[in-house]
Amino acid sequence: MAAFSILLAPSSEKKVGGNPFAPDMFDYRSSNTFNYFHELNPERRKLIAKLQDAMEAGKRLKQILQLQGEALEKAVDVNLEILDAPLMSALDRYSPGVLYSAMNFQGLPTGAQRRLLENGIIFSGLFGALRPDDLIPNYFLGLDASVPGIGKVANYWRENMSPILNERLKSKFVWNLLPEAFAGTWSDDHSYSEMVTVRFAVDTKSKRKFVEEGPLAGQLINFIVREALEDMEPVRAWVHPDGFKFDAGGETFDEETRTRQIVFAKRA
Repeated sequence: MAAFSILLAPSSEKKVGGNPFAPDMFDYRSSNTFNYFHELNPERRKLIAKLQDAMEAGKRLKQILQLQGEALEKAVDVNLEILDAPLMSALDRYSPGVLYSAMNFQGLPTGAQRRLLENGIIFSGLFGALRPDDLIPNYFLGLDASVPGIGKVANYWRENMSPILNERLKSKFVWNLLPEAFAGTWSDDHSYSEMVTVRFAVDTKSKRKFVEEGPLAGQLINFIVREALEDMEPVRAWVHPDGFKFDAGGETFDEETRTRQIVFAKRA
């Protein structure tokens, strides 16, 4: 397995359906069940139970799910069926999202596909940490939600997921492609060899504007897994398909935490 990891956001857009005959996602004893963070199963079960209690009570649903009207009704129905719903891989489930579409997983060589599946870690509101090939049902719950009996979901996972995540990332070269809003979901102990965060910017004559990272980051992920990148040098020479180039002046590095921030920029 490559000595790097890629931290990914989930997608609020999800593909429906799945395999109704897939093995129980919580039965990690089965050899054909993908559940690489099964240590989180007790916390997942607790969160699902509290979420379904809230759905059945019908209180504060708009605030919990941040939806209304028909979309809210659909989300409630989906959440009540979580434990009996058909499953598909997280990668397929999130495939309608711009980040996942831009990765172009199907267009990757077999080796690059394997590297993405083995080294990607997705931060999920309902499941905590996932590998892209973990089998999951459809659901509606964001990390910024607050569930009765649980509290803020991001805080819940920060407490329960951080020790496991820190152990998995120990000594790895980490590509952190999470949006800034995800910073509160992980208590980082800096045990990796280095962590790189990435931003994309458009420069005008008067100012620099940072832009939505989803589709741009997806294309970077495609490059990372194609080349099995475990250091910075190939990225400095890479030109993004949308014309963004590495900006040496925008690079910073904190030696104490071994964290690096880089910027890809282009002229408007």
